[in-house]
Amino acid sequence: MIDLTSTIAAISTPPGTGGVAAIRLSGAQALTIADRIFTSPSGKRLAEQKAGTVHFGSIAHNGEAIDEALASVFRAPASYTGEDTVEISCHGSTYIQQKIMQALIDAGAQPAQPGEFTMRAFLNGKIDLAQAEAVGDLIASGTRAMHRVAMQQMRGGYSAEIKALREKLLHFASMLELELDFADEDVDFADRDKLTDLLKDMLRVTAQLTDSFAVGNAIKKGIPVVIAGSPNAGKSTLLNALLNEERALTSSEAGTTRDAIEDCVTLGGVLFRFIDTAGIRSGAGYVEQLGIDRTYQKLEQAQIVLATLDATLSAAELRSNLLALLQKVDGKKTTIALLNKADKVDSAELSAKESALQPLCRTLTISAKTRAGMAALEEQLVQLAALPDNLDIGIVSNLRHYEALTSARQALTRALEGLNGRLGEELIAFEIREAAQRLGSITGAIADTDILNNIFKNFCIGK
Repeated sequence: MIDLTSTIAAISTPPGTGGVAAIRLSGAQALTIADRIFTSPSGKRLAEQKAGTVHFGSIAHNGEAIDEALASVFRAPASYTGEDTVEISCHGSTYIQQKIMQALIDAGAQPAQPGEFTMRAFLNGKIDLAQAEAVGDLIASGTRAMHRVAMQQMRGGYSAEIKALREKLLHFASMLELELDFADEDVDFADRDKLTDLLKDMLRVTAQLTDSFAVGNAIKKGIPVVIAGSPNAGKSTLLNALLNEERALTSSEAGTTRDAIEDCVTLGGVLFRFIDTAGIRSGAGYVEQLGIDRTYQKLEQAQIVLATLDATLSAAELRSNLLALLQKVDGKKTTIALLNKADKVDSAELSAKESALQPLCRTLTISAKTRAGMAALEEQLVQLAALPDNLDIGIVSNLRHYEALTSARQALTRALEGLNGRLGEELIAFEIREAAQRLGSITGAIADTDILNNIFKNFCIGK
């Protein structure tokens, strides 16, 4: 566990040379240590300055001038870590950064471990554990959707509601256990109707959160979009068009793609993971069949399926190919039928073929080769992946949270079944406490050293 009595320092900007770099110092001796290397023109010490002020001065070590810099002063508890903090903004030279760090260490600071500033914020009660994890997600966010989910979580997300419901669960568990102490007197302390309503409400909330994990996880890792269809329908050309680069080999020869090819691209602030697959057909050779089997595996993982069809085929053939593919796709997944190679078919014929397919699923007409219709396809993908405008409870994107919520949901279900089945108070109380413990692990109300170390070891040094 972290020693909160020490004062830590770290470079917070990425490695390399830049215009400006930031060095953070946090702990009880932060102002004193900073004063040992920082001198302002007025001669006034940082320890004498007001909180929330910024000061210009020079930094020196062992009589050697290192840089001219700005020092920002934050005082406990009104700082990120909840401790006295100094943030030094210096020139971005790697040499200068290292010299200042060495000066701070010689002055009494300890080098910070990965995520130690954020862990201190958690241990000092500035943020809960879910919010601390969201800080890491925010730093790693590369798209608007990832940023929005991380920001919503960092601002409290579902933490406040979970804390409130957990407290109610613990209250009822205590009342049930109190009844056991007065079992001979036949006294009820816990209102069974209120407990039933609470358990049902908790099940609703946990179900909503666990169900959101599919969306949250996809946003974090890239929404999986599988490009599937018959050989030579233009799937690889479509992948190249979506990525704006020649990622996949294309050929007029059928069966060119034998394995899945994946790559990611951001559209409208959302990360998509496009997967080009082997064409599906009967009578394929051994190696090609292995590729087709992998196509079926990818279809199971997909959130969106782009059923790519050769528009030069007859309406009957197109319908048959689409139906065959839809049989392999879970009905819960979104499928878009793409009439590709539209540049080779006249508009009247194309319109008729599109009408024939529309009853089966949503349909778009495109030409991956000429990029006709690609803007409409990208717009529809972004719409399908859009986050709801109202994130009242939040979206779960963290696997640890999902597993804890799933376990809590199972315990709540057992408690409700026990309540309806008139099981003993001891068993019901046990399940309620189990649910409360699982929920507490999300926010850090219950967290051991191993869990904390595992979470914060993935943070960058300086955060």
